Amino acid sequence: MKEDLRYDRLFWKTALHDSEEAFRELFFEFFPALCVYAANIVGDKETARDIVQETFFKIWNNRKKIELESSFRNFLITSVRNQCTDILRKRIVSDRFASQSSSSQELPDQSPEEIYTINELEQLIGQAIQKLPPNIREAFEMNRFKGMTYNEIAQQMSLSPKTIEAYISKALNILRVELKDYLPLLYLFL
Repeated sequence: MKEDLRYDRLFWKTALHDSEEAFRELFFEFFPALCVYAANIVGDKETARDIVQETFFKIWNNRKKIELESSFRNFLITSVRNQCTDILRKRIVSDRFASQSSSSQELPDQSPEEIYTINELEQLIGQAIQKLPPNIREAFEMNRFKGMTYNEIAQQMSLSPKTIEAYISKALNILRVELKDYLPLLYLFL
């Protein structure tokens, strides 16, 4: 408990007084353990180091905006865990795309009907996305097309992550209704 108070004080010294010394102390205190923690999640030491460094970089850049809901230690662990989850999610999408690409190359050329259906679906998706309210559309596009996390979108749009989560959920519900006839194909694109 005393350690958490010390870390919180160091963070507030960093945030309020731009103390590089306090930030450096936090970095050296947590970096080794967080690298081990991240490596256990992502399975790669180099990626883990990059994740932890990126987390500290984001904390330094956003130090004035960060609001601690519990302790700095919890905030830091949660931030690293979220970064790891994002990396794993991107790997899954990348692997899925690579396997679909390789399997589609093995298949014979698509028929004109299949190409027409895919083009039609792309147009319908674009039209449905344009019907979304502007804030919801912006959040949805940042998440789905730019690969940004809810926290990153929340910071950029000056909203809470819960609001972004609600926006994405609402966008998906609207798209499900708009594209209900194409739902099986829709999952391939979104």
